[in-house]
Amino acid sequence: MKKLKNEKELVKKAIAAGVKYGEQRGVVEFEATDSASEKIEYIYRLLVHDKVIQAIPQEQISQQSMRHRLAIWASKLE
Repeated sequence: MKKLKNEKELVKKAIAAGVKYGEQRGVVEFEATDSASEKIEYIYRLLVHDKVIQAIPQEQISQQSMRHRLAIWASKLE
């Protein structure tokens, strides 16, 4: 897994876009007290369920791999 140049900023962008996506679908309401790791996991699972992104093999799922996959997704947004 090659680290992206500006992965931290892309993860922030992915969280913002993922929160908006989930709330527009009406499937989730995030609270201010929700941690970033909780948001990342929920957004990742929602996007995989909706077939927006490809799932990571079960034995390779980690917080870092989910962050990386969301960063790649965010880099492809406008």
